[in-house]
Amino acid sequence: MPLYQDHRSHLNTIIKAALEAADPAKAVRKYFSREDVREAKRVFIVGAGKAGVAMGETALEIVGEKLVGGVISVPQQTLRVFETLRVLTGGHPKPNEGSIEAGKAIAELLSETREDDVVIAVISGGGSALMELPVEGMRLDDLRELTELMLKSGAPIQEFNCLRKHLSRIKGGGLAKMASPAKVIALILSDVVGDPLEVIASGPTVGDSTTVEEAKEILRKRNAPKKFEALLHETLKPNDKVFARVENRLVGTNLLAREAAARAARELGFEAVLSERVIEGEAKECAKTVVEEIGDWRLKIKDCALIYGGESTVTVRGNGVGGRNQEFVLSAAIEMTGWEGGKVLVASFGTDGVDGMTASAGAFATSETMAIAVQKKLDPYTSLENNDSHTFFKAIDQLIDTGATGTNVNDVVIALIYDI
Repeated sequence: MPLYQDHRSHLNTIIKAALEAADPAKAVRKYFSREDVREAKRVFIVGAGKAGVAMGETALEIVGEKLVGGVISVPQQTLRVFETLRVLTGGHPKPNEGSIEAGKAIAELLSETREDDVVIAVISGGGSALMELPVEGMRLDDLRELTELMLKSGAPIQEFNCLRKHLSRIKGGGLAKMASPAKVIALILSDVVGDPLEVIASGPTVGDSTTVEEAKEILRKRNAPKKFEALLHETLKPNDKVFARVENRLVGTNLLAREAAARAARELGFEAVLSERVIEGEAKECAKTVVEEIGDWRLKIKDCALIYGGESTVTVRGNGVGGRNQEFVLSAAIEMTGWEGGKVLVASFGTDGVDGMTASAGAFATSETMAIAVQKKLDPYTSLENNDSHTFFKAIDQLIDTGATGTNVNDVVIALIYDI
């Protein structure tokens, strides 16, 4: 029987299991083999994302001496140096000069491809910002301005990436076009709810079903400067002949991480439940709904672990420090006011190890968090209003710090309901 006094240890065990299940190297080995490049004369490896190093290294091991060139873009904190694979560091969540350099380097490398070549594209979360080649007239400062506007507006990733595709030459199927006439095998680690291939990293190897008109509507909805409308261009559509030689393989998902978390919870003595509820929308509103559901479960069964997945958003109105996971948990803590005797824990973390502009992956709260806040003279309501969840949880030592994980399959929310 799991004891509430061990809740931190239980949470750490469950988080570790979820992250191990999202291991990008294992994912690549499962879905890609030497047989895939047996008939290729030459092989190229390109791509971008938070899992880029592990995915690129594993693909490199499998391809071996057939590799003639490779470029991948990754976050600075995951940088590795390889003899035959060029690794660049881009910016995230805002693109930087390294992002542009990576896009140019990939375009230059793929200009050499022939029909009997194979291009391996390793794509994972964060790829939209880490790899970029803007349309003519779009400057880096413009990209960063639009990115900040969209981040603060709380726009869902689908809207965000629709704009990115229509302002880029490498997204929305652009990378596949660059690689033509070679065969392309894209290995994709999903960081988007529902795993839509054309949204993950803005779909560099996937035909785009969105249009310029839809992009214009998003710009107007988010009150973006008019200058961006004039820069929009149409993307490659799914029926374009370029995609006849493209094979997109989904190699890792949030579900695999959640299933592993549930197995770990069961081994600890919890009855584990994978909730069908998707974490999507404004973080603090999602938290209210989840806490309501937890409240129903705590009346029915003790020693229960509820596992959720998805990715919320935050509309930034304050000037505090935080992230969507920490804001979710702060809202949950407020909703659990009066549960002091309930022995419940709620945690939310990003599988990439980063939450917002902080170095923490997320946070956890218990049914005692509000009482602790009172003792420390903290005002959770003001913290939530000011988007200052990180400062709040740092003060009460309830942050989740995993460090950069080298993977990214959305966020995981864990609720633990104890009997004793």
